[in-house]
Amino acid sequence: MTGEERRNRILKILQQSHEPVSGTELAGQLGVSRQVIVQDIALLRAVNRNIISTTKGYVLYYQKNQKANRCFMVKHTDEQIEDELCTIVDNGGKVLDVIVIHEIYGEISAGLILKNRSDVYDFVTKIQENKTVPLKGLTGGVHLHTVEADSEEILDAIEKKLREKNYLIEDKGSLHETI
Repeated sequence: MTGEERRNRILKILQQSHEPVSGTELAGQLGVSRQVIVQDIALLRAVNRNIISTTKGYVLYYQKNQKANRCFMVKHTDEQIEDELCTIVDNGGKVLDVIVIHEIYGEISAGLILKNRSDVYDFVTKIQENKTVPLKGLTGGVHLHTVEADSEEILDAIEKKLREKNYLIEDKGSLHETI
């Protein structure tokens, strides 16, 4: 089975399930390691799949007032964190989370919910005041953000701005370099 076929099977399993499906369960059903499932989920998110990770497993989510969501794979320096996040919120996006794929721990995700510059400044200030290493520090700078917006056009504009600033990773194979 190819990677694409496996990812399609993952989507089908999640669509048919009324409960969260663990990475271990998916790995068993598909005959691959849990790490392969974590990578596949990250790749699916990067192409705009509404998959969230819960403590009980993966689920597909749908909102009643459907907003557009997209997962952007990015890389930048610590000094560029504020600019990257402001680029997203200034162009109409809400940064829902940050995700990294760690070689030992698999997917590590943290909710952010950054809606505006004030939220971004507060977040960056906390990082600086606490001398915290951002999650991206675990993966050579490569990380993902799930971004919500009122339309796909807004997400397209955000993607364009991230690309112009060379934050966007176009080659999704780069994700595998972090694992």
